[in-house]
Amino acid sequence: MSILQKIAETKREEVAKLKRERGLSSLKDGVKSQSAPRDFLKAIQRPGKLSLIGELKKASPSKGVLRPDFQIEPLAKAYAKAGVQALSVLTDVQYFQGDLSYLKKAKEVSGLPVLRKDFLIHELQVYEAREAGADAILLIAAMMPPAKLKELLAVANELSMISLVEVHDERELEVVLVAGAKLLGINNRNLNDFTVTLQTSFDLLLKCPKGIPIVSESGIFTRVDANLLKKAGASAILVGEAFMTAPNIEAAVKALMPMEQ
Repeated sequence: MSILQKIAETKREEVAKLKRERGLSSLKDGVKSQSAPRDFLKAIQRPGKLSLIGELKKASPSKGVLRPDFQIEPLAKAYAKAGVQALSVLTDVQYFQGDLSYLKKAKEVSGLPVLRKDFLIHELQVYEAREAGADAILLIAAMMPPAKLKELLAVANELSMISLVEVHDERELEVVLVAGAKLLGINNRNLNDFTVTLQTSFDLLLKCPKGIPIVSESGIFTRVDANLLKKAGASAILVGEAFMTAPNIEAAVKALMPMEQ
């Protein structure tokens, strides 16, 4: 069983628990009490510039604990001070040591739009994300059939959230374009064996239609990486590990982003 299959199994269990403990009507009521989402898409679309989504992630299945002293609020503040355009917040508990409560905490102290980074497979999780303060969600093409992807995209749109729809190969890219994704993510990490190569972004960026913003994710560690991805046509990059393992986030952000900006 691949890591992705294990995670999917865990998520099915989490959805079953969410159904039992909350249910759709309760989550919808919770959503009504939230203020309108911030515009995640607008924040990362800056013509001629590469935008940066800073990720808040304590651990990962491939690397273990990245930051033993992980504290969501000081880290979110540091990202905001460093000038990132948006935040990606890991909410998965079992594999990434995240928490749903991190969304509001990061959002409040940073003033930035936040993406719920998790493995969403059911509409209940989309409502849960909005109730918890998410302005955007991650949807992974490899996690679900095309019909389910379209369904979750529609739910997110209804809640005024943007979906970062993640692909890893050309077949998935075709599926998400047909589904009507407005923001594409290219994951340089193979979610089955966790190998990483930026070549995935370089190859798929050539296949992406003009006009749809593209976020390159995973394996980005240097200014050379950032410059190459900008040149290849990426609108934004999502970076976590390089910053989570750095002693000073502000300095690490400045060292990584292209100078001419």
